[in-house]
Amino acid sequence: MKTNNKVSNLLLIISGFLGFLGNSCNKDDNPSDPVTPHVYTTLDRTIIPDYVPSWPVLFPYEVPRYGDFPGYGSWSYGPGLPYQKRLDLMDSGYDSEKVSKAERLSYFFALTDAHMTDEESPASAIYFGYKGGFIGGYSPVLLFTTQVLDAAIRTINDLNKEKSFDFGISMGDDCNNTQYNELRWFIDIMDGKYTDPDSGIKDDPIPGPGNDYQDPFQAEGLDPSIPWYQTLGNHDHFWTGLLPPDESAREVYIHDEILNVHNVLLYPYEQLPFESRGIYMGSIDGSSRLGDITGIGPMEDFQTPPKVQAADPDRRSLLKGEWINEFFNTSTLPAGHGFSQENVTDGFACYTFDPKAEIPVRVIVLDDTQDNDDPHLNFFAHSSLDMARYTWLIGELDKGQQEGKLMIISSHIPIGVLPPDNGMGWSASAAVPESDFIAKLHTYPNLILWIAGHRHVNQVTPMPSPDASHPENGFWEVESTSLRDFPQQLRLFEINRNSDNTISIFTTNVDPVMKEGSLPALSRYYAVAAQQIFNVLKPYAPSFSYNAELVKQLSPEMQIEIQKSTIALRKQTQ
Repeated sequence: MKTNNKVSNLLLIISGFLGFLGNSCNKDDNPSDPVTPHVYTTLDRTIIPDYVPSWPVLFPYEVPRYGDFPGYGSWSYGPGLPYQKRLDLMDSGYDSEKVSKAERLSYFFALTDAHMTDEESPASAIYFGYKGGFIGGYSPVLLFTTQVLDAAIRTINDLNKEKSFDFGISMGDDCNNTQYNELRWFIDIMDGKYTDPDSGIKDDPIPGPGNDYQDPFQAEGLDPSIPWYQTLGNHDHFWTGLLPPDESAREVYIHDEILNVHNVLLYPYEQLPFESRGIYMGSIDGSSRLGDITGIGPMEDFQTPPKVQAADPDRRSLLKGEWINEFFNTSTLPAGHGFSQENVTDGFACYTFDPKAEIPVRVIVLDDTQDNDDPHLNFFAHSSLDMARYTWLIGELDKGQQEGKLMIISSHIPIGVLPPDNGMGWSASAAVPESDFIAKLHTYPNLILWIAGHRHVNQVTPMPSPDASHPENGFWEVESTSLRDFPQQLRLFEINRNSDNTISIFTTNVDPVMKEGSLPALSRYYAVAAQQIFNVLKPYAPSFSYNAELVKQLSPEMQIEIQKSTIALRKQTQ
């Protein structure tokens, strides 16, 4: 039965306007304390945005009006989503009815696109979203990205009490705008540090602790028993994920004058993007309760250049090597979170790791974002591999195949799901065409899974073998949605050996636990409203969630290898 939250959500936003959220926070000023010991996954229940009438149409920045009209920001609990058994990669005659689970090989969580956002930055791209258009430019969820990440980590810790994770992985876009302070917020929340999500001068829109988006809070931190690893995203080293910042743009980040550029969404290469002028991109007034937008619009509307309240050197834009280096300034494990000092030196953000020495599973972490000097037209949100990364990846796949490892590739940007001319499709400047790349991947029967973020959607895509007589050459691709935008989820993966020596990959969406009246719950309200206003097309409506059992055939050689390994492990644990 559905539990309708429309009334409670409307009361929540009203209380946010009046500044009473502090009364709902726990005594330690933690913004996201779970309310139940059990975490409900989308197997149990889903979150369904309520119906919104076609009129009136609101602009995204009209936050005070969200609660004036039925439906905006409100949602209901819907039924859970059972696992859909997917046999797309299997022989057409395969019968799974008598197949059962034999052993668990790996269990891990993945989160992506947390987009820690310094909303007071002078180098944002708010102009492109505040009246609609580009949801990545603006929606009110950007006020609460730190609190939502903390809620996700608390949820992961509770899940870990029920069943221990082998590891976790972030698939990139920890930052929204490649800023040092944004990355530090991400790492500090993972580490469980006292986190201050404010920049510039100290703001306190609603007087008192723990009751507004600018207030510092004590993050819980990831359970130290869980190692976590990191993937590079386009927002981690490009201006709002779109363009490489040049020296003039880097100066804007650390000063107080708001970025003034031409309409780069329409004319990204008409002239040098950061040397052109025309539109002030806007910022957020951090002293306002609802995050009022300031300093936005055509430059002719301003007699003097608009400014943020104060400059802040911690807003500096990070180069790849600088970004990688921050993962050594951490208290959680492993040191570097997968990266080596060599990665810091050369800015090469690729590496491999084996989660458990006794289980033949290997994770290949791949930087498939574009290079700063990629000549591809439009924006730098395409998937791409230069020859160095392509050669490295093929070497790792060869090595994993020879060593009898089941291989998982983690990248930020998915492959094979969009046409090349799409803004997030394969770059025309990549070392090899996408079709040739996927054909090469199909020569590795031990490649079982490719995981990615980037598009802020949940989607499962089969990559079947081109040779029907060798179904083991197929692999699965699983995309996960963003923690920033609705449905604001993380994902669980459990990989099992089956009784017939096939592999089943169980993939489950999880909604972070958000205490009613908390700041993360207010973010959910905003995320639902933004989805309703922008009407972003996503698969698996209305919850945009999907749980599946993805079955994969193994080669005869790997069937023997995986059975030997699991039998040996079973003996060790007896």
